[in-house]
Amino acid sequence: MAKSATSFVCQECGYDSPAFLGKCPECGMWNTLKEIRIQSLNTVSRNQARAISEIKPHKLSEIVHQEKDRFSTGFSEMDSVLGGGIVPGSVALLAGDPGIGKSTLLLQMALNISLKKKSVLYISGEESEQQIKLRAVRLTKNLKNEFLFLVSLTNTDEIAGLIQNEKPGLVIIDSIQTMESENLTGLSGSVGQVRYAAAEFIKAAKTLNVPTVLVGHVTKEGMVAGPMVLSHMVDTVLFLEGEKNTGTRILRSLKNRFGPVDEVGIFAMQEGGMEEIKNPEQIFLTKSNNAPGSVLVANLEGTRAFLVEVQSLLIYSKLPMPRRVTAGIDYKRLELLLAVLQKHARLPVEQMDVFVNAAGGMKITDPACDLGICLSILSSIKNINLSRVVGIAEVGLLGELRTPPFLEKRIKEAKKLGFTKIITPKDYHSIEEVVRILTK
Repeated sequence: MAKSATSFVCQECGYDSPAFLGKCPECGMWNTLKEIRIQSLNTVSRNQARAISEIKPHKLSEIVHQEKDRFSTGFSEMDSVLGGGIVPGSVALLAGDPGIGKSTLLLQMALNISLKKKSVLYISGEESEQQIKLRAVRLTKNLKNEFLFLVSLTNTDEIAGLIQNEKPGLVIIDSIQTMESENLTGLSGSVGQVRYAAAEFIKAAKTLNVPTVLVGHVTKEGMVAGPMVLSHMVDTVLFLEGEKNTGTRILRSLKNRFGPVDEVGIFAMQEGGMEEIKNPEQIFLTKSNNAPGSVLVANLEGTRAFLVEVQSLLIYSKLPMPRRVTAGIDYKRLELLLAVLQKHARLPVEQMDVFVNAAGGMKITDPACDLGICLSILSSIKNINLSRVVGIAEVGLLGELRTPPFLEKRIKEAKKLGFTKIITPKDYHSIEEVVRILTK
């Protein structure tokens, strides 16, 4: 016989507790545990017991493997991130900051797929059908689309029934945090509602073989909002990131059961929507900039290497504690590199305000860009032109240059774009040696 039970679940991380706690033991957040009523079964019915007894495991040699037939999203950059396209029956979660372009990208994808006479069901819980039509007018001129269906709905059970009745070729749900059901307590966005909605949509996708894309919000820390189990339940987790004041957008794969997780897609937000960038150097490199303080680095995103310009500006400071300002580069990493330059290259950086920027709105986290950052600082201090120089090396605390992974791929990309002055650990062993040679 079923009985009702009460559980307290953290709204941040999904930690489950039988009693109320002021502070979550898992994530350390205060006042995040909410009461949720759940149903539990004390006994197993005879039919269930009989069904369990009939389950038999299969030998690995007896299982027949079939390749999944993928279909394209209309964006080659997005197809490469997904591993070749969308897999029928798969469930993907697309997350990103508000206003970054998630809905725009998915609506363009829906338009591309529907033009191939494949039905697409776009379900929005945040916008009305008229609002989506206004965005479609901005994105395309072909408004006589017979295969794209729009509906504004937030009821989880009604959406699951609609998917079962329509059986479209693709379902887009924007967003999972707006879904709610009357079958359980809690407001939309709560752990229970998100978990229930995800389970219903995944069940419909798997049983009907209908690929589904869920849109997810992010927390202030940049993580996918809702319970962590949401990321475990879906097949693919995609993350769209970028600076709002620049048009650059990078699509990353954080999890993919049907493809690699080290691929990235590069887009640019334009007036007409998302535009894929197949040549990243056109947004990360400036034209004929011969001013001191500019050096190129070979940044590796996934398996793709492309050149990014790093710009530095150093001026003598009148403050007791000089400023360190970065854009697109980790602040703590810059502090470490400044200490190495002061100790081993004897540069007077402790007396200067330091401003370092990665051009094009790119966020650089690759350790192989350490040497390029150091050379841009050197170029600004000594007022020498290094704009045609590419620095590829990781800089250690002792000033040594370490060989980064995929060095040959980075060098090949630099040579392909016409850069011949490439500084790597093959030719130099320490930052002191590089500074001495360049300042002769």
